[in-house]
Amino acid sequence: MENEQERSTTFFRFEDLRIYHKSLDYINWLYSLASKIQDEPLVKTFYDRFLSSAQGIALNIAEGSSRNKSQFVYYLKMAKSSVRECVVLSTIGQQRAYINDDDYDQSKNQLMEMTKMIGALIGSLQRSVKTTEGEEEEELG
Repeated sequence: MENEQERSTTFFRFEDLRIYHKSLDYINWLYSLASKIQDEPLVKTFYDRFLSSAQGIALNIAEGSSRNKSQFVYYLKMAKSSVRECVVLSTIGQQRAYINDDDYDQSKNQLMEMTKMIGALIGSLQRSVKTTEGEEEEELG
């Protein structure tokens, strides 16, 4: 019975990825920031966009994990694009005083860490694809 419970928690491959959990932490952190805002339409619109970009990180990781390795790399690159969107939105938020300096620094640090993690995962997958292709070439040759 315990094995069934263990399997059910890791049924989806992306749930085993540290970067996926890091992206969820960032989304939750951003929700806590957004919950402190006034009901000002421009600020609300800003945070809606920011949250959408942050969610794009996790969503692309999840979607790509169900694909082959080269497609997963593509989706991870899309996740990195969402990270870059969040960097821009962090800067805009700081400039518009929607985000204080400490939260801006925290956002940038989290985004830099996620970029490194995604880059490492991409590198690992690309090495794996090259190794697999090399093995296939040897078998065919």
